Amino acid sequence: MEPQPDVLAAVRRDLADWRQWVSRTVVLAGAAAAGLAVVGFVWLSGEALDAFDALRRGHRWLPLVWTPAVTGTIVWITLRWLPGAAGSGIPQVMAALEPDVPAAARGLFVSLRLSIGKALLTAFGLLGGLAIGREGPAVQIAAGVLQHVERWLPRRTSVTHHGLLVAGGAAGIAAAFNAPLAGVMFAIEELSRNLEQRNSGLLITAIVLGGLVAVAAFGNAAYFGVIRVPALGAEYFLSGVVTIVGCGLLGGLFSRLLYASIVGGTDRFSGWRRAHPVAFAVGCGLVIAIIGLVSDGSTFGSGYDYTRRLVGGETHVPLLYVTLRVIATWLAVWSGVPGGIFAPTLAIGAGVGNDVALFFHLDSASAPLIAIGMTALLAAVTQAPLTAFIIVMEMVDGHAMVLSLMAAALGASLVSRWLARPLYPALAEAQLRRLPASAVPAANPGDEREVGARPGHP
Repeated sequence: MEPQPDVLAAVRRDLADWRQWVSRTVVLAGAAAAGLAVVGFVWLSGEALDAFDALRRGHRWLPLVWTPAVTGTIVWITLRWLPGAAGSGIPQVMAALEPDVPAAARGLFVSLRLSIGKALLTAFGLLGGLAIGREGPAVQIAAGVLQHVERWLPRRTSVTHHGLLVAGGAAGIAAAFNAPLAGVMFAIEELSRNLEQRNSGLLITAIVLGGLVAVAAFGNAAYFGVIRVPALGAEYFLSGVVTIVGCGLLGGLFSRLLYASIVGGTDRFSGWRRAHPVAFAVGCGLVIAIIGLVSDGSTFGSGYDYTRRLVGGETHVPLLYVTLRVIATWLAVWSGVPGGIFAPTLAIGAGVGNDVALFFHLDSASAPLIAIGMTALLAAVTQAPLTAFIIVMEMVDGHAMVLSLMAAALGASLVSRWLARPLYPALAEAQLRRLPASAVPAANPGDEREVGARPGHP
């Protein structure tokens, strides 16, 4: 049997390893900085949403000009100076985590410069009324900040670049959603199937610290308030199953649509997008503006306000809200602007749950179905059921619905897997095509032929 450690010797050995303590200090300071960066980004995004709302209310028809102009300008800036900032940001972090990516090429996907550009361009998109979220961008922003502190680590440290990226990306989720547990689960489920055993405690601490910075800034209250859960009778079972299956089918199809639109194909629209990306983005912005006017503004922005109202018991939403928000989100993603899909997906899921509640005449107690719809659709689109379940549970203080939300996430994710590949890993593969030919490993000669096919539009 292995003997118990000598306590004094173990303490002396631990304290004598100065590299370990410097590494811990640097990583935790970087995690705090990443959390602060996300807090600043969330504040800037909120100000942008409020400014657009004020602009729209003061000048009803202005979005028909303003939204297309903003969309085209963002895409032009992105293509010209920051191609790595396009899209969600999560695929870029996953691509940077690939072991075959050379250190010199990681800046294509994650860097402090991209973090700053991502924050400004995403906020600009929200100022234009685009149906985008801030959570995916927060992952790339925080990962870029935490990666930047690697230069201050001791040379023979046990902390790896891979660990910093995982911790940074997950801290972004924790800070953006004000949900530290969701950040830890996101790190395990999406960014890294298993955390580095030697530094798992340090990395998890860094993730939680990033989330706690947001909690300190925004308070410890649930983002969407506390959900009111009535006694769930038999009538909720059928409506819950309908919500889960419906969100699973919708999420799978939506995921396929997003992938096909982002990656492109041989169709006429993909050809127009490749040949005239800025003009295409202007066209997408114009349609988004028209949809926003038709829906009385409900499809503009990330959708947090409508989701908060639905969770709070306000069941009145515009006719065809779900359909119009799906189209607005799809067009925003297709245009090529930086922006995430988490928040719009939650808004769509809440709308599905509300519609099912109205169909089954449960509108006076629709909150449970709204929470189930949010969880199910987020799990179906991302195919990360545990992360989706924890995110929604923390955002609505849904501890009374733990089993229902977990079942919703697992069931919808299963249905979605029948229809589509996991979205973020598939988009990460497309991101790797942006690597220069000299950086592609020789073991993958097929990739070399695709390199540079569509720079800025992976």
